[in-house]
This record gives sequence, C-alpha cells and structure tokens, in this order.
Amino acid sequence: MNYRPFLKRCMTPVTIMVVPHSRTRPFKLKVSLIGLAVCCLLSITGAIYVISVGFKMVDYYVMRNKLSYFSRQFGDLRSTIVSLKETNTELSKLLAMKSKKDIINSADLQDTGSLDIEALKKQVNETIESVAAIKAFIAEQKDVYMATPSGWPVQGVISSGFGMRVHPITGDVIKHTGVDIRIPPGTNVKATAPGIVSFSGWTNGSGYIVVLEHGHGFSTAYAHNRKNYVIVGQKVKKGEQIAMSGSTGASTGPHVHYEVWKEGKQVNPAPYLGDTL
Repeated sequence: MNYRPFLKRCMTPVTIMVVPHSRTRPFKLKVSLIGLAVCCLLSITGAIYVISVGFKMVDYYVMRNKLSYFSRQFGDLRSTIVSLKETNTELSKLLAMKSKKDIINSADLQDTGSLDIEALKKQVNETIESVAAIKAFIAEQKDVYMATPSGWPVQGVISSGFGMRVHPITGDVIKHTGVDIRIPPGTNVKATAPGIVSFSGWTNGSGYIVVLEHGHGFSTAYAHNRKNYVIVGQKVKKGEQIAMSGSTGASTGPHVHYEVWKEGKQVNPAPYLGDTL
C-alpha cells in the first residue's frame, strides 16, 4: 500500500494569517497539516486536564470545609467533655449523699450505631445544663452544711438537757431552751460554725453572752461567760475562741449554756453535738 500520497497530504503546509487590530503589519505562520492537528489535540488534552484539575480543586475545598466544620464540632464536644470531667468530683459527692436521685437521667446517650454530631451535641448540651444545676445544688448544699452548727463549744459534761425542767434557782417548771455543759471556769468557748457576731455583751439572766449568725436560718448562743473575746460585726471561723467560760448571770456554777436557733426558734442542740471540736 502506498502511503506517500497520505503523508504528502499530511505534510501539506497550512498558512495561518494573524491580522492585528492596529497599525502593526499582519504576519503569516506556516505549519504542516499534521502539526496543526497535533496542536489541536494537545490543546484539547490540556483543556481536559485543566478542567479535571478544576473539579479536583472544587472537591478539595468542599472536603476542607467539611473537615473544618467537623473539627469545630469535635472541638465543641471536647470542651463539653472537659466541663463534664471537672464536675466528676462534685457528682460523686452528690450521689454519695443519696439525694436528688434522678439528676442525671437527662444525660442518657443512646447508641444508634452511627455518629450524629448534632444529636450528640444536643445531648451533651442538655447534660451540661443538668450539670450546671447539679453544681448549683452542690454549692447550696455546701453552704447549708457550712452554716449548720456541729460539734461541742467546750469539752465537758451535759448537766442539764433541752426541754422542760425545774429551774435550779426559782424552782419553777419551765422549758430549758439549750443545754448546760459543765466545765471548769476559764475554759475557752469555741464557735461551732463560721458566722458573724450579732450580740456580745451582758444580760441579767445569761450574764456575758455571745450570739452568732451563721446563715441559712442558723444562729447559736453561748451564755454565762466570764469574758467575751469578740465584738458585734466580727467574723469568726468554726473552732475560733469567742469567750472564756464562767458563771455569770443566773447560774449555780461554772458552765456554758449553749443554744441552737433555726429560723428564729430554739431547737434541741443535742443532734448538732455529734462531732467534737
């Protein structure tokens, strides 16, 4: 088969004239027919490659945006997990108190077999809200615990308990609004809870007396002191020395008359004497 005519036709020159839209003279470019075909093929191939690269770039930016979105989501989840870990101790303490039993029911995360970021965030946010309520509850319970009198103001023996009794001086049957703790004179009297001094002075019946306000409705009184160490408005800590025991006022011997008030009413101090100072 004779290929010469075909090759001769392929090598036939083609003139391409370029005419500028200016005063510049037009110029001619001669290329063979096969060269022109190769240039067209390369141009088409290049265009296809550029388009494919463009699509890949679009996919890249879409994937990058998705990655950035999920990174933010997991960052939010990480911060909520840190918050949950920080409250682990408070939760343990609260559950140990065996109170508010259903506080974590809203934190029930169900396993669906797939990771649903939005649903998970919603569940975690609900848990965080519950944890915030729990922390507030714990703080309130801590404040109540700190304000509750506990322990003995002095180490001694109870000579007269709370309730009805025959008054040792008048002989009348009346209610004894506190407990009498017999101790040697000159013993240091200590606060049974942190508080503020609301009264420190003399009364005819109780002699030198100190009254402390502890908050959450609790107050305590320490009577028949030889000397008071504190003044009105002074803040005191639990276990701090507030007076020296004596037998002032209507008293038959050295002792501390100790009272606990709750919501303005005298209550039996015995349940609050559990721990020693």
